[in-house]
Amino acid sequence: MRITLISLDNWGLNKHIATSLEEQGHTVHHIDFNAFKYKYPSVLHKAYNVILKTIFKTNLKHLHYGKEILKKLEENKQKQDIILTIKGDFINPKSILEFKKYTDKSIGFFNDNIYRCPKIKRVLHCFDEVFSFEKEDCDNYNLKFAPNWIYNSEKPSDKKHFDFGAFNISSIDKRLPILKRIANNLASQNINFKFIVYDKKHKENDKNITYIENHMPLNEVNDYISRSKVLFDINRLGQIGLTFRVFESLGISKKLITTNADIKNYDFYNPNNILIIDENNPVIPAAFFENEYEKIPESIYNKYTLEGWCKNVIL
Repeated sequence: MRITLISLDNWGLNKHIATSLEEQGHTVHHIDFNAFKYKYPSVLHKAYNVILKTIFKTNLKHLHYGKEILKKLEENKQKQDIILTIKGDFINPKSILEFKKYTDKSIGFFNDNIYRCPKIKRVLHCFDEVFSFEKEDCDNYNLKFAPNWIYNSEKPSDKKHFDFGAFNISSIDKRLPILKRIANNLASQNINFKFIVYDKKHKENDKNITYIENHMPLNEVNDYISRSKVLFDINRLGQIGLTFRVFESLGISKKLITTNADIKNYDFYNPNNILIIDENNPVIPAAFFENEYEKIPESIYNKYTLEGWCKNVIL
């Protein structure tokens, strides 16, 4: 099949979908609209955009993304069997509706939830089919469920020594106080850890947390992951959809500590591998770091690989 993937690939995760589809024999065109940088022509345009966002719920950047994507679709010449759009809420609805001229089927996938990103509601009607990683959104808006995917599959390591007992990387948001409470708990037990927070404006000094001003490349993130025994996952307020940290841990058979209690409802949940903690009072037994990871059944694991994800959403 001819498939076009349209995504805001700011972390480099979506390119793995394109690679997987190509390996399965499809002709794939990936339009990464994160590369379509927008610059305000003048200060007046910036002020005008504030008015557009406030009153008309639109955005010059989103209009720009839509125009540039349509140019790429027009250049491709061949009509697509499927166009899959990820993070379509960053594109104006009119442009998404025009995608249908270039494909037999237009699919949307959202791994943000409507509670946090209400603008998703504006574009749901623009697709032939919509998937979400958020169960509540699927129930409330009649969407199809699809979690995130494993992009970093490899055999379990027999490594005995790790540079870090635990690792987490996240963007600055309301989860920071939770991360600090967890860091204090680990420090009090002399458990070595590496917590990194991305915030280009943050200047706070914290002996337990490293702040970075630029996005860390995915290969560097994966290096930290490989050097850590346990991964940490903190879900955002109002979100129960599973983050990529969960699937990174599955992909390389690493133990996980998470604040997302809904993880116990997934078929891969194993309390030996996954510790659920209270974000307000994080109690982390040191014994969790001592037990080894227990491999999950292959039939369950395969459901969450990229090939399994593509079969569910695209094929």
